[in-house]
Amino acid sequence: MGTTIFVVVLLLIVVIGGWYLVRSQAEAKRRRLEDAKAEARRWLERLGGQVLNLTGTDAASQQAIADAAERYNAAGSQMEQAQTEEQARLVRQTALEGLYYVKAARTAMGLDPGPPLPEDPERERAGKVTEHRSVDVEGHHYEASPEPTQSTPHYYPGGRVAGRPVPQGWYSEPWWKPALVAGAWGIGSMFLFSAMFSGMAGIASASAWESGYDAGQEDAMESGDMGDGGDMGGDGGDMGGDFGGDFGGDFGGDFGGF
Repeated sequence: MGTTIFVVVLLLIVVIGGWYLVRSQAEAKRRRLEDAKAEARRWLERLGGQVLNLTGTDAASQQAIADAAERYNAAGSQMEQAQTEEQARLVRQTALEGLYYVKAARTAMGLDPGPPLPEDPERERAGKVTEHRSVDVEGHHYEASPEPTQSTPHYYPGGRVAGRPVPQGWYSEPWWKPALVAGAWGIGSMFLFSAMFSGMAGIASASAWESGYDAGQEDAMESGDMGDGGDMGGDGGDMGGDFGGDFGGDFGGDFGGF
């Protein structure tokens, strides 16, 4: 009888402990989601205030505001469907991208660009257009500029599109959009990138870009910082011997004795 009571009590403790653990984890997850949604909502509301109260005065600022409004609508739709922390973070990311467009529009109109926005490592690594370029590729004319001009009204804040870096700058047209929609770059994209950015400081070469590397990664590869294959190969022999002998002998003997 005593044993039965002990077992029942023990089972109750296990069940109650398990229920409490699951409930605590669920509550912590809910709080993290609410915090992430509150953070995303803050940036979304800030973007909405700018989009609704800002009017472009030229082609560049009007286009940048239109792009910001597109991000605002997208972020609003994402917010309605956000059920996880990752989805809430995506809302924040989309809203921040819209604010980069707002900042570009304000700069184009000669206004105060506003308070600094959170840094994005991907945007930083993608590089920036530092000089005006005008190129023709496959019979089509393209231009890029560090500043808005009548011929370069399309802004991009910089970042990765379909796994490849696109530099921050102003362009004659959004040449990255087909890859953004399709999720993959077209056949002639490397030729366009090469013609437009070849030799520009801080931007990857066409071959590095095609492989998905930015300029910093390319420099590291060329200097050998990312190429420790030799050391790893040499150490592989030691690992093979040590791991094979120690693991086989120690683990086999100890485990067998257990």
